[in-house]
Amino acid sequence: MVGRAGGAPVSDKDKQMSRIGNKPIAVPQGVKIALEGGKVEVQGPKGKLSVAVPRGITFEHKDGTLVAKRSTEEHRALHGLARALVANAVHGVTSGFKKELDIVGVGYRAELKGKSVAFALGKSHPINFPIPEGIQVVLDKQTHIVVSGADKGQVGQVAADMRALRPPDPYKQKGVRITGERLKKKAGKAGAKAGGAAA
Repeated sequence: MVGRAGGAPVSDKDKQMSRIGNKPIAVPQGVKIALEGGKVEVQGPKGKLSVAVPRGITFEHKDGTLVAKRSTEEHRALHGLARALVANAVHGVTSGFKKELDIVGVGYRAELKGKSVAFALGKSHPINFPIPEGIQVVLDKQTHIVVSGADKGQVGQVAADMRALRPPDPYKQKGVRITGERLKKKAGKAGAKAGGAAA
């Protein structure tokens, strides 16, 4: 560890966040940036986002790039975080973010109904899931869902909320899962007994 001003040590994580903070953010053509006290507003083809900037961090916009500046060494960790949040916003309004989910189980499916998704997940009635403002949902064959939007955090939260409607069963693995998610399958009672007998 290297000492910072005042003699306190600087952790490896702080140094890494500081390096991230120093990287300029390229601003694509067609993206508008507004720097206002305490926040950065980013507008592009996919929408408009506002990012709150931590105290002690400022941004400069020049020559097609945004650069994060910190006022003191005490703001090392926040420097990298602020830069990452603004970089995500620029990417979000330009290209967007997406999460994909799969529905597994006989009779399990989803259907778009206006501004909501109706899930049939083995319960006595469909579960109605309202689609939040700023989020787009596309269904493929009623068992594959694509959630997209400009706000990375919001896209991730909506996908997590959908998964929570019927998390994958640890035995039969039925339910809603993130595409590519690795699941640990538990042996059922019969499998457990067979394993015990073999031992």
